Amino acid sequence: MGNESRESKLNAAFVAVADTLTADYDVVDLLHTLVSECTEILDAQAGGLMLAQPGEALQLVASTSERVELVEVMQLSAGAGPCLDCYRIGEAIDVPDIAATTAAWPEFAAIALQHGFRSVHATPLRLRGDVIGTMNLFRTFAGAFPSADADVAQALADVATIGILHERISSQSGLVVSQLQHALDSRILIEQAKGVLAQSASLGMDDAFGVLRRYARSHAITLRAVASGVVDRTIGIDALVA
Repeated sequence: MGNESRESKLNAAFVAVADTLTADYDVVDLLHTLVSECTEILDAQAGGLMLAQPGEALQLVASTSERVELVEVMQLSAGAGPCLDCYRIGEAIDVPDIAATTAAWPEFAAIALQHGFRSVHATPLRLRGDVIGTMNLFRTFAGAFPSADADVAQALADVATIGILHERISSQSGLVVSQLQHALDSRILIEQAKGVLAQSASLGMDDAFGVLRRYARSHAITLRAVASGVVDRTIGIDALVA
C-alpha cells in the first residue's frame, strides 16, 4: 500500500471510528468498525476483538469473519495465548512466528497454524491503566509487526476505548460495567439472530451478519435492536433480505 493510499485510508479509519461516537452510538458496531478498519489498513488477513468484565473471562464481541475457524482461534487465544497475556499485562504482544510458540501456547498454536495463521499482534484496549479487552490481528505470513503498524493499531484502539469508557458514563459508579455487559449480551443476541437468518434464508454466518448490519444502518437503529427483532419475529426475514 502506497504512503498516500495508506494515509488516506488511515484518516478515513479515524473518521469512521469517531463517527460512531454519537450520543446513542452502537458499541458493537463501533468495535466491528475498529477491527475491520485495522485489518484492512495493516495488511492483516483476520482480526477479532475481545472484551471482559473485571475478574471475568474474555469474550469475543467483534471479528472480521463469523467463520468457525476464526472464532475457535480467538477463543483459544483468550484462554491461553497472546490475547490473554496482552489483557493481563495491558501491553501489546507481537508474535512474529506462531510456530515458535508451541511450548508456551500449544493448543492455540496448533489450531492457529492449522487454519493458516502464521503471526499475530495483540493490542490492549486501555485507558489510564484500565484494560477492558484486546484487539488481535492475524496474518497468514510470519514476520514481526512493524512498529508503525503497532502505533496505528494502538491509536485506533485508544479511540474506541475512549468511546466505551466515555466521560459521561465513566464518572458514574457501575455504568462502565453495565456498558460492557450490554456489549457482551448484544453479541449473544446477534449470534441467535444470525442463526435464525442462516436457517430461514439459507445464508452463511458472514452473510447473515452482513444483512443484520446493513438493515441496522439503513434504518438508523442498533444491531442489538435488529437482532432482537429477528429473534422475537417483530422484524420479518423478507424485510431483512429484500
